[in-house]
Amino acid sequence: MTDTSSPDTTTVTVATDTAMRALGRAIAAETRAGDLLLLSGPLGAGKTTFTQGLAQGLQVRGPVTSPTFAIARTHPSLVGGPDLVHVDAYRLSGPEELDDLDLEAGMAESVTVVEWGTGIAEWLSDDRLEISIDRHADDTRTVQIRRIGDRWRGTLTALAGDKLE
Repeated sequence: MTDTSSPDTTTVTVATDTAMRALGRAIAAETRAGDLLLLSGPLGAGKTTFTQGLAQGLQVRGPVTSPTFAIARTHPSLVGGPDLVHVDAYRLSGPEELDDLDLEAGMAESVTVVEWGTGIAEWLSDDRLEISIDRHADDTRTVQIRRIGDRWRGTLTALAGDKLE
């Protein structure tokens, strides 16, 4: 994994699925109850793979699979930490349908990840990570992590210079 950063955005290149999960675990170390992560990228980019690593880092019950047809799954913590709420907004037509899931009710006690969340889920929190994944022909991925709001200011500095293979 290589890194280039700006004050509110970190861009990393991830070479393998294992490294994508390691990135998820690294970000899990910085998360806490109430956090929102929005994931975007084309089909097969690695959104669920990233979420699997996040789940490993949070030590929640699995397995973590894409919730495309279930829309949302809650993975309870195995260690007394926050639960992971994993949402797939791919089949939702807009923010109104996401609102019907009543995610806000449990957000304060969990880490919420919304795949395909861009343009649909930003209203859930003024403080969030927006993670965009682009998969290339050689299967490497460029992951752009944008920190939004005061909550994320100064976080994820450990990603700079990390080498994850």
